[in-house]
Amino acid sequence: MAQKIFLYCGQHVIIKRNAYFGNGSQLRIGHNSQLGHNCVVPRDISIGNDVIMGPNVVIWAISHKFSSAEVPIRLQGSTDRNPPVIGNDVWIGERSIIMPGVKIGSHSVIGAASVVTRDVPDYAVVAGIPARIIRMRKQ
Repeated sequence: MAQKIFLYCGQHVIIKRNAYFGNGSQLRIGHNSQLGHNCVVPRDISIGNDVIMGPNVVIWAISHKFSSAEVPIRLQGSTDRNPPVIGNDVWIGERSIIMPGVKIGSHSVIGAASVVTRDVPDYAVVAGIPARIIRMRKQ
C-alpha cells in the first residue's frame, strides 16, 4: 500500500491514525518523520527528515478561485497545484494549516493552530493567523 501513496518513504516514519493523502502517488517523506492523527496531506508534497506534525494538521496544494462575484465560487474551479515544501527538522503544531506554495525552512517551528500563508525561513518560530515570525531559534 505504501508504494501506491509514496514516491519515497524514509526509514522510521510514523503515520498516525486517519491520516489522509488523497490519491497519493507522489508524496515524499524523509527519515524519522511523524504525521499526526487526522492529518490531511496532498499527494505531491515533499516532507523532509525529522519532521514532527501534530494532530489535525492540514496542508493544501490548491485553492478555490473566487475572482468573479457573478459566478458561484464552486463553478470557478481551482488554482494550479502548488504543493508546499517542508524542510528538515520542522515541528508543525496541532491544527495548523499550511497554504499552497509555502516553503517551510529547515529547523523551524509552526505554533499550534497557525495559518501559514508565506514562506518560513530556516530556524524561524512562527505562530498566529496569519503566521508571523515570533523569534529565531538560532541568532
